[in-house]
Amino acid sequence: MKSQHDFRLPGSSAGPWSIPTDLLIGTSWREAASQQRLDVMNPSTGEHITTVANCGLAEAIAAVDAAEQAFAAWAAVAPRKRSEILRACFDKILENRERLAELISLENGKALADARSEVVYAAEFFRWYAEEAVRVSGDIQTAPGGANRIVVQYEPIGISLLITPWNFPAAMATRKIAPALAAGCTCILKPAEETPLTALALAQLMLEAGVPAGVVNVITTDDPGPVCRAILHDPRVRKLSFTGSTEVGRILLREAANRIISSSMELGGNAPFIVFDDASLPDAVEGAMIAKMRNGGEACTAANRFYVQRGVYNAFTEQLVRRMAAVTLGPGCSPDTGCGALINRAAVEKIQRLVADAIARGARVLLGGVAPEGPGYFYPPTVLVDVPPSAEILKEEIFGPVAVLVPFETASEAIRLANDTPYGLVAYVYTSDLKTGLQVCGKLESGMIALNRGLVSDPAAPFGGVKQSGLGREGSSHGLLEFTEAKYIAVSW
Repeated sequence: MKSQHDFRLPGSSAGPWSIPTDLLIGTSWREAASQQRLDVMNPSTGEHITTVANCGLAEAIAAVDAAEQAFAAWAAVAPRKRSEILRACFDKILENRERLAELISLENGKALADARSEVVYAAEFFRWYAEEAVRVSGDIQTAPGGANRIVVQYEPIGISLLITPWNFPAAMATRKIAPALAAGCTCILKPAEETPLTALALAQLMLEAGVPAGVVNVITTDDPGPVCRAILHDPRVRKLSFTGSTEVGRILLREAANRIISSSMELGGNAPFIVFDDASLPDAVEGAMIAKMRNGGEACTAANRFYVQRGVYNAFTEQLVRRMAAVTLGPGCSPDTGCGALINRAAVEKIQRLVADAIARGARVLLGGVAPEGPGYFYPPTVLVDVPPSAEILKEEIFGPVAVLVPFETASEAIRLANDTPYGLVAYVYTSDLKTGLQVCGKLESGMIALNRGLVSDPAAPFGGVKQSGLGREGSSHGLLEFTEAKYIAVSW
């Protein structure tokens, strides 16, 4: 009998929800052979929520077995049928949107408003790929020499290992699962150890929506290295899709190289936010609040470095401080919270270290800058100015509600500062001159750019970075092709 936990959040109108807390492998929910369990904590309080099964090597290989047994049948399912199942997953998530949002807030700590937005975003990947599942087009052309036809068709790449982070536990899972299933692949999802409950809840909803047993398998572990290594060294596994830090991405790429496994990597960022003198200041400040404070700053797309042209630097700073000061810091599940808890103590300590280093090098704190006492892992909305180029906070991904402001004089200077990083995931540009904006966008070393917008994420857009921010793209038609192989057939008729 599967283990499960009944969740009822204070003040919730959704009622209790029973969520499995074991491993989903093939046709069943199962305990780990070791019977070891993994603790799940509430970042807003530091309190224990429940436990989930702690996967070992035997269960990891069992998940590969299950994915292999289901693969041929799932790959043979008609695209229209796969599309209908994906659409049913979309409907199931929306039917349970409030419960999922509360669950995300509970185990992640993010503000409930952010969690609600994430659930809708997560569901959209199933709707988008339900539509894309029937549009995997091939190619046919006459060879230039005229001797034969060139026929190209796309086939599912095979069993896929999907590794997702804690900051968007629903959306990062669906952004990988939906295209994998649309392409005809089976998969093994390894969610972050900090937020396993959302993945288990999603898996339960997918089964209810009609996803066949073994097509999606979910394993949870607090020792991912050996577990993922065992899966990646299995010759049946053909795809790795990872979202997380660049450091871990390098390790996984080395593991994947042993068996030449196709790898998609969505890694770290250090996003610049550039504001020109001619920008609409209200729009730029509003965009800054979205780019910085969405998810409490715990996003790879979060604006880290604010480069503001000298003519509007003081006005922009004043307005941003005013807006940041109005954000309410509090427990994620509280409806009044604007900025929730960070994921754990280490996250708070990292931000404290970066802020302290900046201050020691001459930066001034205009807002925040001191972590509150008490239970939970909180850091207040913070604004730093006069930050010197040597400060570590300009070089590292902050992953928290800290805005770092630096003035610039010319467009060429802004471009140089923005590109002065090994990362290139996303950048933000505000200007009322479209020509200037597009010229700057063309010179920024970034996989994604938001021009006069504070948000880039969209299931229909190719999400990914350049340099050390990753390989491949998620979302859009590109995301589906990541889970396919192109087969070329030379034929004469």
